[in-house]
Amino acid sequence: MHTVEIQFKRLRASAILPVYQTQLAAGMDLSADIDAPLLMQPGDIAMIRCGFAMALPPGFEAQVRPRSGLATKFGITMPNAPGTVDADYRGEMMVPLINLGRAPFLVEPRMRVAQMVISRVERAQVIEVDQLTETARGQGGFGSTGVGHAPKHEPNHEPNHGSANGPAPSI
Repeated sequence: MHTVEIQFKRLRASAILPVYQTQLAAGMDLSADIDAPLLMQPGDIAMIRCGFAMALPPGFEAQVRPRSGLATKFGITMPNAPGTVDADYRGEMMVPLINLGRAPFLVEPRMRVAQMVISRVERAQVIEVDQLTETARGQGGFGSTGVGHAPKHEPNHEPNHGSANGPAPSI
């Protein structure tokens, strides 16, 4: 697993710096650095301070994503998920939360409110052309490939466990 060094600066003594909760976790948890609990009514959007700033190296971004437990249990997510933090941003880390649930939700000080994944970034070279290359899909989008079920078996992705008597039975 590749590691990258990221510099963090506490902006408030109470800030909790991002931390991986398990050895193989992809995202570091971000915690609320707020002075008092914040009650979010259904439909509310709030910017939650994290109390730190960071310096990402060139060629990297931080993706801020909702925490799955908050989203599935309470409807607490991010209106811009995933949020992107660019390598040249040096301001305070803040997490926009939205309550899509049916009940009020209390954001507590020091609560883990989001996760942050560090990713490499490729820069694109924009080239204007008169004609794009053709594809089978063409201009079809937004459901043009269908909404039906995926095939049960995709060719070359599953071993054939058949015998001389024919293919293995489906389960």
